Amino acid sequence: MKRFDNKCVAILGGNAGIGLAAARMFAAEGAKLAITGRNSEKLRAVAEELDALCIRSDISDLAQTEAALSQIEDTLGGIDVLFVNAGVGGFAMVPDVTPEFWDQIHSVNLRGAFFAIQKALPLMGDGGSIVITGSIGSTAAVPGNVAYAAAKAGLRAMARIVGKELLPRRIRVNMVSPGPTDTEIFKRDASPEEIQGMRDMLSSVVPIGRMGTSEEVARTVLFLASAEASFINGVDLCVDGGCIELG
Repeated sequence: MKRFDNKCVAILGGNAGIGLAAARMFAAEGAKLAITGRNSEKLRAVAEELDALCIRSDISDLAQTEAALSQIEDTLGGIDVLFVNAGVGGFAMVPDVTPEFWDQIHSVNLRGAFFAIQKALPLMGDGGSIVITGSIGSTAAVPGNVAYAAAKAGLRAMARIVGKELLPRRIRVNMVSPGPTDTEIFKRDASPEEIQGMRDMLSSVVPIGRMGTSEEVARTVLFLASAEASFINGVDLCVDGGCIELG
């Protein structure tokens, strides 16, 4: 029997990177999938590849999130595993941070994630699992990362409280915090030379000597979502090649 046979798994932010890697692994483990994202073209390709319910939805827009969750309920009947992976990055030094920039980062990474979880809870059965993508940026003092770090630190605090409040329902809430990971985010609008330069720079700060892969992070997501992690709740598990632990 596969780990997620007959389980309904909803991935918010699943059309690329870690979310897509997790979607493929959940599908291979027997899950019925619902995936949201902002890129319609990629969502169509994922729907065809994985036979998944794919919904265009921006997590920063609460009305879109509610509509997506309603569609998931109508189609799949409910949610056993919720993976909240949608997120955006952005760098600005403290003097350059504008209210608009701050709100852009927080509306997705913190506000959007919280209300998505809140609205999904009525769809979840007791004994389910929530996994949230955090970041080692929540504890690493990286110059230029103040808005993102604050959002992810808030997300970490929120996850612990939600996990405590959901104890009567036996819904476990855990976080996966990646370190430098080779995803599409840092490759946008960059030349091959710039991409390789970024890889070299990021690899140099990882004690293990390289960037992580989306699949390495996704395997951790599946573990925390599964019955194998039945005694793990409220953890923020760093998947970072030793950056926090050894740095």
